Parts: sequence; C-alpha cells; structure tokens
Amino acid sequence: MIDILFIVLIFFIVSSEFKTKRPVVQIQLPTSREVPAKLVSDERSVLAVTADGVVRLDELTIPDISLLGAYLQAFAKENPTRKLELEADKGVSLEQLFEVRDALTKAGLDIKDVPVRTEIPDGSEE
Repeated sequence: MIDILFIVLIFFIVSSEFKTKRPVVQIQLPTSREVPAKLVSDERSVLAVTADGVVRLDELTIPDISLLGAYLQAFAKENPTRKLELEADKGVSLEQLFEVRDALTKAGLDIKDVPVRTEIPDGSEE
C-alpha cells in the first residue's frame, strides 16, 4: 500500500507544473477624442500618471505612489473647492490606476468627480 502511494506521489510531483510568476494581463484602455470647448466651466488641477510610474500633482512630483494619499489629503485641505482631473499615459498599468483610485478614496475624494484624460506617449491627446 505504501509503495502504491509513493508511486502516485512521485507521479503527481513529476507531472505538476510549478508557477513561478503570475502572468501580467495587458489591457488596452479606451480613449475618446477631446471636443474643443469655447468656455471653460471650472479650472481643475491635474493629477498626471506616466507609464514609467511618475506621478505629478500639478507641478509637484510625488516621490512614491504610496505617498499619493497623503499628498491628496493635504491638497484637499488647502484647496477645498478645487477639483482634480486625472491625466494618464496610454501605457499606464491597471495596477497603477488602482493605486491612484485607492489614494483618491483614502483622501476622501469621490472618484466620480475626477474625469480621466488619456494621453498617447507621442504627446497627442485623446
């Protein structure tokens, strides 16, 4: 009986595949063309995220995306009526977008009030 269990155990060890790393899912984010407007209803501060992970809040570069929540809380205290606009490169990963979403939620900002503008890496906007 032990011999049979030992052979079955060896069979499962040899035939199983060990996953070393989870595959990364590539997602193509939808884009839209900007419609020119003659009247700007309200000025927004820009929260920009580049494909290489650099995060900027207007002209201020955030040193680490994990600190974004604290920066957004301070921004909301200093500018209670100022709204944000998210500007993301087309190459931004889904993980980075979720980190930005979590930081906005942590800062008490409603994600629905933050429109997203996607920028293609060559500099033209969609």
